[in-house]
Amino acid sequence: MEPDGKKMITEPEIDQCDFICVHEGVVNKVLKAMPKEQELFDLAEFYKVFGDPTRVKILYVLSQSEMCVCDIANLLGMGQSAISHQLRVLKQMRLVKFRREGKTVFYSLADGHIETILAQGMEHINE
Repeated sequence: MEPDGKKMITEPEIDQCDFICVHEGVVNKVLKAMPKEQELFDLAEFYKVFGDPTRVKILYVLSQSEMCVCDIANLLGMGQSAISHQLRVLKQMRLVKFRREGKTVFYSLADGHIETILAQGMEHINE
């Protein structure tokens, strides 16, 4: 007990309720707002893409300029095959798009949402 008579809570106790009491109104409200299971799965898969530093670097590079695989590989000091592999993953998740100009394929971000996600992530970790 603290000097003022209040019980001091230790870390493990903070994570749990002292007794079981379900707040049905809140639970039902949240349940109605919850996305479908498949949507949550897809969202988790989407965020997994951001779990690889190379893919995040590629997204940052493409947020600055449209580039071909050769340019990205040179900029990041990696092989073209490694970059191509990561670009394939980013294409599958619809984070990047491409266009062909002769024998060269140029990549860019699929839309502005990707830049927003990167910016918000950086803002969060720099707080």
